[in-house]
Amino acid sequence: MARLNGVVLTDDEDFRTRLTSLLRMSPVPVTPIAESAGRDGQRADIVVIDARLDLDGAMGRLDPWRAASPAGVFAVASDSTPDLILRAMRSGANEFFAWPPPEASFHEAVQRASTRVAATSGAPVSRTIVFIGAKGGAGTTTVAVNTGVEIARLSKRPTAIVDLKGGTGEIGLFLGVRSRYSLLDALDNLHRLDSEFIKELTTKHKSGLDILTGSDQWERPAASDVPALEEVFRLLSAQYEYLLVDAGSQINAITISAMYSAEQVCVVANPDVPSVRNAQRIIDRLRQLGPSGERIRLLLNRAAEPFPIPRGQIEAAIGHPIDHSFPSDYKTVSAALNSGVPLALTGNSEMAAQFDSFTRKIIDADGEVVDMTQAARRVPLGLKSIASIW
Repeated sequence: MARLNGVVLTDDEDFRTRLTSLLRMSPVPVTPIAESAGRDGQRADIVVIDARLDLDGAMGRLDPWRAASPAGVFAVASDSTPDLILRAMRSGANEFFAWPPPEASFHEAVQRASTRVAATSGAPVSRTIVFIGAKGGAGTTTVAVNTGVEIARLSKRPTAIVDLKGGTGEIGLFLGVRSRYSLLDALDNLHRLDSEFIKELTTKHKSGLDILTGSDQWERPAASDVPALEEVFRLLSAQYEYLLVDAGSQINAITISAMYSAEQVCVVANPDVPSVRNAQRIIDRLRQLGPSGERIRLLLNRAAEPFPIPRGQIEAAIGHPIDHSFPSDYKTVSAALNSGVPLALTGNSEMAAQFDSFTRKIIDADGEVVDMTQAARRVPLGLKSIASIW
């Protein structure tokens, strides 16, 4: 999937807010950028133009962006008369909407722009995967770290993992590495951030995985860091084919920013009532925020047979199918954590086999890799016994 940048050209803040929201809510991840970026030579894949008052004057604002040949130029006018549509197309628009744009049609246009970008860029498409836990201690970092190691090991492609948790980030600890720098250094040095500086900030694990550790400051990253964080994600995705993000277990401005940038959002839950309840709430919130249902993956961690709660009841209560299950193996996971050696590199185990299976699904999205933990049977979705708890 192509990652896009989008800019909204308007003097109306309500228009800007509504169209930026539509861009963010698209099934294709779109990072909004400022109109001033065009004067600095930054590329926009999608340019949305407010043409409700003066079509010709509004289309003139496209000039700073023409050199980069945007994949999608969306003109939004007050009406959809044939004359307006023809004039907009002659001025460079390839999509036309009457105000307010229908959400479904707008997202279809974004998909078309994404297809054009993928067809013409020639560069490998980056994939961002965010991991968020249904609660603290669900094993989110364990899943994120071992998935990152396996992707780097199996794909041999540039892969990085970012720790969003301020103060309590543990990715470096899980992998047995120490870094001089952290995500905070990237956020505070955007003016220097290029491929060489990113290499300085990251620490390379022997698996090939690059690590951008979390901040030591408890209060950062904060909401005020969101614009900088979006730019960091954009630059990282230009350098890495796989970008993994450990978002912890809180939905806030920082984690929302990461989710808007993601092709997949993996919700990590355990088969217990608090975790199932929280997973249902998190997935509902993700749907409200915009990342579409096909981006969400529900991962069940510590899934030992027999389940404390039947698998079908978990899916019914959460309202989402379980995409993959990882077994419960405290001894193996604890030994890997204490030694700083990821599960994939500790020898044969059921946990290592499951991470191999899960990771191959990501690397080859069209492949048929069997999830060995998937039960052949399904409990009818009519079961609501635990859903009634909340």
